[in-house]
Amino acid sequence: MTIGKNAPAPPGGRLGFVSLVGAGPGDPELLTLKAARRLAEADLLLYDGLVPADVTALATRAQHFSVSKRAGRPSVDQDTIHQVMIRGARRGKRVVRLKNGDPFLLGRGGEEALALRAAGIPFEVVPGVTAAVAAPALAGIPVTHRGLAAGFTVVSGHAAGAFEPILGAVAPGSMTVIVLMGLRNRARIAATLLDRGWDAHTPAAVALAASTPRMHLWTGSLGELGTARLEAPADAPGTIVVGEVANLSALIGGTRTPARTDAPRTLDGPRVQARNV
Repeated sequence: MTIGKNAPAPPGGRLGFVSLVGAGPGDPELLTLKAARRLAEADLLLYDGLVPADVTALATRAQHFSVSKRAGRPSVDQDTIHQVMIRGARRGKRVVRLKNGDPFLLGRGGEEALALRAAGIPFEVVPGVTAAVAAPALAGIPVTHRGLAAGFTVVSGHAAGAFEPILGAVAPGSMTVIVLMGLRNRARIAATLLDRGWDAHTPAAVALAASTPRMHLWTGSLGELGTARLEAPADAPGTIVVGEVANLSALIGGTRTPARTDAPRTLDGPRVQARNV
């Protein structure tokens, strides 16, 4: 969907265009075709810190600008991101704002869309595969399964003020609970569910670095989640799953992404190399 397409072009120049693009869970082969095409066409790329280099490398003609957006690390403030996108578009550039997973799921994509709309900048949203579903799937965990879970809830684990009211309202065992960005707070997340009445023996899992060669899966119980030792790089993103479906991983088995032996390709085929910008 294109929004704001009738915004007037600036005097003497062609108004550019902004694409809010979902990067998916990490593997460049899980990008949508449209996302890959927008990367290849981009003049200016603003990307989140967790987006892998072999994804950003697909933007071969673009100026690259990392805005970080990683827990515990300095990030470019949101207003600056808005202004860089708007300024780039007003200069006639094709701007891609590349966001982890899906741009409208816990990624402030809605705020960016509103800022572009207010500035009269034409833009589009290119949905991405969210780790909330992809990470469990790659670990062999369906978030819904007949007889076990008919629904699921997704929350941000970044701040207790955000997840506690939601998790405190979820009836024990009523659905699968998915927590993104919650590794640092997993003890408090587990405690919140236990205080709500969830059984300490409820199956739980943590999928780390899903869709990459570094992927690691921890499985155990809700009671063990808070103190579990996660054998993965400290900077690996993780997705927490709580619910009976977590037990299915042992039966279904996970999907591991093999290490890439060549550089990523554009849609037209030639290899491209990542570059430092």
